[in-house]
Amino acid sequence: MAFGIKRKELENWKRVVEEGEIAFLTHYWLDDRFPNAKTVTKVGCSNIEHLIAWGEKYNLPKKAIDNRSGYPHFDLLGEKQIEIMTKENRLDQLKRFT
Repeated sequence: MAFGIKRKELENWKRVVEEGEIAFLTHYWLDDRFPNAKTVTKVGCSNIEHLIAWGEKYNLPKKAIDNRSGYPHFDLLGEKQIEIMTKENRLDQLKRFT
């Protein structure tokens, strides 16, 4: 379950994804499969080849791309989320939720 973001933030993320650019969206997230994860960052892009290339920089396999929603994205959790968000200079999104 996602929460903690405004509709406008989600709409902006979707627009950037649809334009074929890499887009980041962090929000609170609860999932019993990941009891220690309180947030997730969705890194999306409709240009699958661009998204795959972005993921390769961080050793994210293309099979980890979630495309069920029509907005292809990687889900970043835990230490990997912090590592990548730090390297991408996007810690502001994480700080919002701590």
